[in-house]
Amino acid sequence: MTRSDVYETEESIVVVADMPGVDDKSVSITLEKNVLTLAGKVEADAPEGYRLALSEYDTGNYERRFALSQSVDREGIEASVKEGILTLTLPKAKEAMPRKIEVKAG
Repeated sequence: MTRSDVYETEESIVVVADMPGVDDKSVSITLEKNVLTLAGKVEADAPEGYRLALSEYDTGNYERRFALSQSVDREGIEASVKEGILTLTLPKAKEAMPRKIEVKAG
């Protein structure tokens, strides 16, 4: 499992997942039915002639699943990864966006 933060803006829901060692080639994101799955694979690398003496984080596989509500626009989901941090932007569906209701006199 990977640690994640989820926060909400007026336009979207943002998921920030810690995946140390993961890059754009070793991460996959799938959406099946209402389940968004984040997966990443990392293999430990030690320089030639050395062996690992201390590791501050575990290497291996990461996986996290999120159930999505109908308020997410599935076609607009965007993802990026930088320095082991995966950021997903899940835009809100038009129906879920706040809107101002005009009040008329009379």
